[in-house]
Amino acid sequence: MDDAALPVPEPHARRWWQVIGSLPMAVTLLVAVNAADILLVALGNITDYGTNFAFVQHVLSMDTTNLGGRPGVGLDPDIMWRAITDPAAWNVAYVAIIVWESAAALVLILATVLLIAGMVRGEFRTARSVSSIGLLMLVALFFGGFIAVGGEWFGMWRSTQWNGLDAAFRTGMLAAVTLILIHVPVAGWSRRSGTVRA
Repeated sequence: MDDAALPVPEPHARRWWQVIGSLPMAVTLLVAVNAADILLVALGNITDYGTNFAFVQHVLSMDTTNLGGRPGVGLDPDIMWRAITDPAAWNVAYVAIIVWESAAALVLILATVLLIAGMVRGEFRTARSVSSIGLLMLVALFFGGFIAVGGEWFGMWRSTQWNGLDAAFRTGMLAAVTLILIHVPVAGWSRRSGTVRA
């Protein structure tokens, strides 16, 4: 018998709870959470510029990298050559961070919309790619920028007053876990989920 003559089976109907409990739905929610988080961070930095500017200033100037001592006292001369003490450079760095956060928020909002559309169409390739770009932007910022550059190069781990390593790790891990889930090869990403029934 000719295989080409065999009828193609229709996708089976899925119950509403199977759709809500699917990996694409979980990823959609996580991407939306990442988008909301970084959007609020960017908005906070824009509308309350001075609060986190002080953080950037102290991290770059390395004036509290003395394990809890008074600012500017007991600093390690072997690493203080890395310090940036120019206020213009602090502002440039801070504005660059805000622009990066804002761009990541816009990419992740777009990714969320594409994922929701993908739930309807049953096709996620573009949504997964856009999501990956936005999440990689967060991983680069929080693991690369804050943990590697801020934590190690500028010695933020030595500061008890201006230390953002825990917050950077939490945000970076949320993005990284979501990024891993996007790339889990399951059938829900590659075929139509079928119609939903009650």
